[in-house]
Amino acid sequence: MNFADYTYTRPDFATYKEAYLASVAQLQQALTLEEAKTAVDQLNHYRSQVDTAMNLASIRYSIDTNDQFYEKEDAWWNDYLPHFESLDFQFYQALLASPVLTELKTIYPATLFLFAESRVKLFDEKLIPLFQKENQLASDYNKLIASAAIEFAGETRNLPQMTPFTQATDRTTRKKAAQATTAFFVENEEKFDAIYDEMVNVRDQIAKGLGFDNYVQFADVKMNRWDYNRPMIETYRKEILEKVVPAAQTLYQRQQTRNQLDQMYNYDLGLVYPSGNAKPQGTPEELVAHAQVMYHELSPETGAFFDFMKEHQLLDLLSKPGKQSGGYCTYIADFQSPFIFANFNGTSGDVDVLTHEAGHAFQCYESRWIKEPEIVFPNFESCEIHSMSMEFIAWPWMEGFFKEQTAKYKFAHLGDALEFLPYGVLVDHFQQAVYENPQWSPAERKACWRKLEKQYCPERDYSEIPDLDRGLFWFRQGHIFQSPFYYIDYTLAQVCAFQFWKRFHVDHDERAWSDYLAICQVGGTKTFLEILDIAHLRSPFEAGALDDTIAAVSEYLAAVPESDLN
Repeated sequence: MNFADYTYTRPDFATYKEAYLASVAQLQQALTLEEAKTAVDQLNHYRSQVDTAMNLASIRYSIDTNDQFYEKEDAWWNDYLPHFESLDFQFYQALLASPVLTELKTIYPATLFLFAESRVKLFDEKLIPLFQKENQLASDYNKLIASAAIEFAGETRNLPQMTPFTQATDRTTRKKAAQATTAFFVENEEKFDAIYDEMVNVRDQIAKGLGFDNYVQFADVKMNRWDYNRPMIETYRKEILEKVVPAAQTLYQRQQTRNQLDQMYNYDLGLVYPSGNAKPQGTPEELVAHAQVMYHELSPETGAFFDFMKEHQLLDLLSKPGKQSGGYCTYIADFQSPFIFANFNGTSGDVDVLTHEAGHAFQCYESRWIKEPEIVFPNFESCEIHSMSMEFIAWPWMEGFFKEQTAKYKFAHLGDALEFLPYGVLVDHFQQAVYENPQWSPAERKACWRKLEKQYCPERDYSEIPDLDRGLFWFRQGHIFQSPFYYIDYTLAQVCAFQFWKRFHVDHDERAWSDYLAICQVGGTKTFLEILDIAHLRSPFEAGALDDTIAAVSEYLAAVPESDLN
């Protein structure tokens, strides 16, 4: 079956609830391992069915937010998802209270029980109206972002379609593109402020309703940070500020010199080379065809995976009106199918999607043996190791995408990854400040963002676009709205991915691929630090690990002569 033929059926909640609770009762009453296992396996089957329906509705709505049928389904899921979560809450309670819990722990992954312990702390029936409101606010944000219709260069464009103009070799074009994009956010500033203001209020009420001091504490539990805590994150952010920001500034200084700019403004940051950034050479169809060759040559496992994705039409890559921004990978459990969503726009980001999101998709393809829907993917900081590392693993095949611009792509790709780290921790720092001060006004939040931005990203000179100098840039960072506190994870994973980069391309470590494959195959059955042990990677929290990693990347970039980057 192709993705278009995957049948979506809205669950009948009353019928589902009756069957589900009957299995929960069986689990509660089970006195033998066999009886308990039968109940758990049946509950996994039920939960996979709901997960499948929810994902199909979400994917199809994200592809076209103007589709009235799926817009209604999205609204239905916003209302009913907390009710399904209420049932899962009862399952987790029954699982943890099982008379045969010790025996169950011998046959199911340990992370299932860690997940259950987290989730029983995060739910109360009385809070369902707040969970429903939070879901709808996230949809409101997505629809607002997707509504962008920017008149530029003779056409109406959405936000992803503006990206090529922000990287134009002509400085006036870059500036106008930045102004036009910013104008969309200024025109809708009150709407973005209203959505986020209500989000913060709702999330603060949820956290305090469950006994947390604030939403920061709630979020760290929700994000399953089993191997580290908030003080460790704060220390890590400080290290990024002290050690990575200077390294990133060195790259920006090279960029300014290379582009012969007396002063580099924010709209200049997108252009890495005066001759233009590396761009994929070929049509979208040709890029996908080369990706298929690449994955066949990489390994038998990746070849079979990408064939599956193409055969079942599980990639939706082209940007179009009404489509949500960004890119993602998800997993459709009942069809054992990963799905990749993207917005091709003719920039190097198109190739990054074919490696980054494919890294996620390959991991869950290799983890299809896992029947517990919550642990097919690991936690986010581990998920992103698969995706960010795959971007680097694919380097030997970049010439097929970029031809004579390959050296430019690799330098910018590695440099961008290093420059991302300060921004990544900025997003986490900002959110912590916001949720520790939920009473802040929109103006106070913007002032906080701009203050932190100047610390972590001092290269951002907004003096020619004053609205951004007021602290509006974060409006475009969807994670802040949709997936609060899902961002520090990218930076932790990036530090780990740099280690894979070094092992593959500097050390030529023969074990690197088998280690990467191994962590894809364990999925979410291991914690972050356990996954790092399997992969033979150092934890970003380990003393000296960040220094050594950044030094390796910086030395490699410093050794690339400017003459290679024309």
